[in-house]
Amino acid sequence: QVQLVESGGGLVQAGGSLRLSCEASGRAWSTYAMGWFRQAPGKEREFVASIAWSGYSTSYAGSVKGRFTMSRDNAKNTVYLQMNSLKPEDTAVYYCAANRGGSIFATRTSEYDYWGPGTQVTVSS
Repeated sequence: QVQLVESGGGLVQAGGSLRLSCEASGRAWSTYAMGWFRQAPGKEREFVASIAWSGYSTSYAGSVKGRFTMSRDNAKNTVYLQMNSLKPEDTAVYYCAANRGGSIFATRTSEYDYWGPGTQVTVSS
């Protein structure tokens, strides 16, 4: 079993930055690929980014590529999402997720086994 808790959300102006954190606990967590998803009001949850267990490989949605950076520190049991040049359309609840299968190419919610409760990010124009 893996438990995930996100933090770092908040209100920021367009063009600003935020760094989200996801603290993980549980056995074998560090061997799982990790992902970030987001869900805006009235929309489906969508893939944002993923990272391999080693931290050496990442994958990003086209809408955030070049602006967001995902990283992990297995020693601190934490994954991060650095978000720069934020836009109002980035407003959503952001979720951290763990994928036992380990593929960074997993972009569907059904491919992830554990989820955090989410943290709200609001970008004002």
